[in-house]
Amino acid sequence: MKSSAGSSTTSVRAAICALLTVAIFAAFGIRLFSWQIIRSDDYQEEVLSSATYTMTTDASRGEILDRNGRELVVNDAGYTITFNKLYMKEGTENEVIHKLIGLMNKRHEDWIDALPIYIDKDGEYRFKEGFDATVDFIKSKSMLDMNKYATAQDCMEAFSERFDLGETDYSKQDKRDIISVRYNMEFKGYSNSTPYRFAENISRDMIAIVLENSQGFPGVECASSFVRYYNDGDLLPHIIGTVGRISQDEYDDLKDKGYTLDDMIGKSGVESAMESYLKGVSGEKRITKTSDGAIVDEVETVKAVPGNTVYLTIDSNLQQATNKALAKYVTAAGREFSDCIAGAAVMVDVNDFSVLACSTYPTYDQQKYLDDEDYYNKLMSDPTLPLFDRALTGNFIVGSTFKPCVAAAGLEEGAVTKTSTIFCSQNYDYYKTDIIKCLGYHSSETVEDALRDSCNYYFAELGRRLGIQTIDFYAEKFGLGVNTGIELYESRGILAGRDSDIWFEGNTCQAAIGQSDNAFTPIQLATYAATVANDGVRLRTHFVDKITDYTKKETILDNSKSPEVVETVGVSTENMEIVKSGMRKVVTSGTAKDIFGSYKVNIAAKTGTAENIGTDNVTFIAFAPYEKPEVAVAVVIEHGGKGTYSMSTAKEMFDAYFNSKNKGNNSSKTESKSKT
Repeated sequence: MKSSAGSSTTSVRAAICALLTVAIFAAFGIRLFSWQIIRSDDYQEEVLSSATYTMTTDASRGEILDRNGRELVVNDAGYTITFNKLYMKEGTENEVIHKLIGLMNKRHEDWIDALPIYIDKDGEYRFKEGFDATVDFIKSKSMLDMNKYATAQDCMEAFSERFDLGETDYSKQDKRDIISVRYNMEFKGYSNSTPYRFAENISRDMIAIVLENSQGFPGVECASSFVRYYNDGDLLPHIIGTVGRISQDEYDDLKDKGYTLDDMIGKSGVESAMESYLKGVSGEKRITKTSDGAIVDEVETVKAVPGNTVYLTIDSNLQQATNKALAKYVTAAGREFSDCIAGAAVMVDVNDFSVLACSTYPTYDQQKYLDDEDYYNKLMSDPTLPLFDRALTGNFIVGSTFKPCVAAAGLEEGAVTKTSTIFCSQNYDYYKTDIIKCLGYHSSETVEDALRDSCNYYFAELGRRLGIQTIDFYAEKFGLGVNTGIELYESRGILAGRDSDIWFEGNTCQAAIGQSDNAFTPIQLATYAATVANDGVRLRTHFVDKITDYTKKETILDNSKSPEVVETVGVSTENMEIVKSGMRKVVTSGTAKDIFGSYKVNIAAKTGTAENIGTDNVTFIAFAPYEKPEVAVAVVIEHGGKGTYSMSTAKEMFDAYFNSKNKGNNSSKTESKSKT
């Protein structure tokens, strides 16, 4: 039984706990009443007086390297000037823009001028030519909502009213420039969370001047940025490609992937093809601003991730040697044949069909193309079309280099055998309206002899026996008249018969000797030569070796591990060996003997001279070593006239490859000895 004293103590403790609980809840209640009733207006005003904005931060674009890690495209340090609405006082935009443009013009620095309206010599506003889409947008409901007949003057008056420039003392040119910036700010979505890039690639001196005058430029920010820099700008311009400001159509397609209207994007070449890998991932920062404009907090919430690193299959040394050789022999041919101004050359690794060198001539320097406006304008008006990628998109009549394909088809289809002969009497006249002349009087020819002598009579007859559909069937399997699979844009080529509007039986004989409508790209010819060397197995031709993250430690994609088989030609090993043997005879005793007869490495080849408007095209395909092929080459010199020029280009390409290989072997041996 409990004592009365113990019971009393328990009651007192319970009372105290109850009183404390009541007091605590009372305090909370009073505080809550104060927050919600007495001081609710004060707290609501405090909440409304500040706002938080999320802004994106740029990620550096990924680098592009060659197969050996040599830097082809990197990011150089640059400077930008941007407008930040969070810091810019409303109503001061025109004054800030006017002052800033004045400083920029004095220093001959460029700012982003996107308005397609200029002032002519009579002082009248005019639309710039070639900007129809932009002018239409300006007149559209999205911008000025004017009819399609509105003049440039009408648009400028509307802009002037829109941007409060009507009753100001600015000159006509000043108004035009301010409107240009204000228009582009609006077009780019300038807002609290989206700054506007006013100028880029600015000199350090200009940045210093802007910073010195920073008090007069509220909301103007100077920052370091990443500028695309192309090492050896003339090494590989057509393949690497360019970047540029995103277009409206591109933005509409990519905005869901995090792109903004201020982004740079790959426009051509590898820069475009590998855009999703090179772009990187933008970061974010959170900025809190009070109602009086003061920034009270700025925090990086998501760190930007640089773009991935793309390794190309290109060997810079081989590319340089190919560029030099091609330019040398196109120029030499041009001295003899005035209409010879262009050509292309490609080298492919037979083991995996990776492109080791890919050259177009005439060419250009892509760094100067970006930096020098005069150089750019000169390129655009150059009649030799240096911006045209002849290696990937040029369709050339290739002549007799097409004959190994026809020979393989004839052997596999049983139209001829290794030992059967066709008698060449020089003029093939099976079709009286389509007589084909052979350059020799070869008498009885086997298929190997016909390849060696490039006998038109033999292949015209073989083409007749096969028919155009069979020829086209094998041509596509060899990679002619079809896409090779490269990552970049390429022409499909033109295949006689398949792509011809009108066809007569006699045309088949012309097609069989590489004439008629047949026209292929140099990259297709190199793929074709590599397929012959690879016993009729065509792999996917490619420019990308591997892709790693920006640290180069984690591999994201690797094309070197397992080459993709695109096509098996379907010609037996025995028949492919007969074709290759015939191509070997081209070198030992045929049309390539003078250049390659005593070459240090055994090669197999086929020459070609194609009738064309003007001087003939000269073409050449080859692979080496003959016994165990490693590389295949294709050279096309447009209007080159003599096969000497295409073969000499190929010879210097082989020289560069085998000399480099020997140096590598020697250095490896030396290294092994020193370790021993």
